[in-house]
Amino acid sequence: MFLDHTLRPTSWDAYIGQEQIKENLKILLSAARERGHMPEHVLLYGPPGLGKTTLAHLIAGELGGKIKITSGPAIERVGDLASILTNLSAGEVLFIDEIHRLNKTIEEALYPAMESGRLDIIIGKGPSARTVQLELPPFTLVAATTRVGLLSSPLRSRFSGGVFRLDFYTENHIEEIIRRSAEMLSIKPDTASLVEIARRSRFTPRTANYLLKRCRDFAQIQKKNLDAPLVGEALTLLGVDERGLTPADRSILATIIQKFGGGPVGVGTVAAATGEEAGTVEEVYEPYLMQIGFLERTSRGRIATEHAYAHLKETLNTLL
Repeated sequence: MFLDHTLRPTSWDAYIGQEQIKENLKILLSAARERGHMPEHVLLYGPPGLGKTTLAHLIAGELGGKIKITSGPAIERVGDLASILTNLSAGEVLFIDEIHRLNKTIEEALYPAMESGRLDIIIGKGPSARTVQLELPPFTLVAATTRVGLLSSPLRSRFSGGVFRLDFYTENHIEEIIRRSAEMLSIKPDTASLVEIARRSRFTPRTANYLLKRCRDFAQIQKKNLDAPLVGEALTLLGVDERGLTPADRSILATIIQKFGGGPVGVGTVAAATGEEAGTVEEVYEPYLMQIGFLERTSRGRIATEHAYAHLKETLNTLL
């Protein structure tokens, strides 16, 4: 039922790609285990879908498999943080996704918990207010963010176990990931279909698995084998073109080209013109468009490149 969970790697060997990060994490975990200590806190950042949550689960697996999961928006008050931290067991991993969305008050309450394993709670108000220190069990915080620039310097500096940036995957790695997922889903695609899905997967494992599952559905309904022509037909129906661009990607590029002369134009203006949120444009669409050389970020705004013009030449008149 929960296919995304089923497809998640459960061992370092099954986790394909990000070799340097894996090696550094293995050293961190092994050294801490030899000393009999919990590993220091770790921050993972990069575009969505590259495996940050999976790495958190693998770290927890190395430490006994205990992990508590929450997110920045879910921690609204210091009391929420206190409840989470005081309910941790010794040796557990606390995973905070979207940590850049913690408010400043909660950040400041988190500092002593990360540094010295205690939580300072202020009880009461005014002259009668007093601070109570709660001792916390040993734990490791693994945090993830898509926007590391929004983290304050004091918070970033407390991830003494390492700050690691996840990069986009190569097409070869994406093919390996799709092949593994296909085996787990009892699908038997040919090599050409694997190559075709990988080519349109935006160098992102989450996208690759999504496209594989949708192609499987299409093949099932069509009562056909999962081959390259069928993959092309299924992904065209989804609006995913040969470079992995979705209708939203193409709309963003076409808006910059048609309405703003190719740029430069601010991200807020692009978002308003396309009906997307500015944060979504920055976090979801722009990283890939920049990766393939279709978009440039400058101090004056976003600029569509010659590659974007060439790719959209045949569709500009119908997108908007």
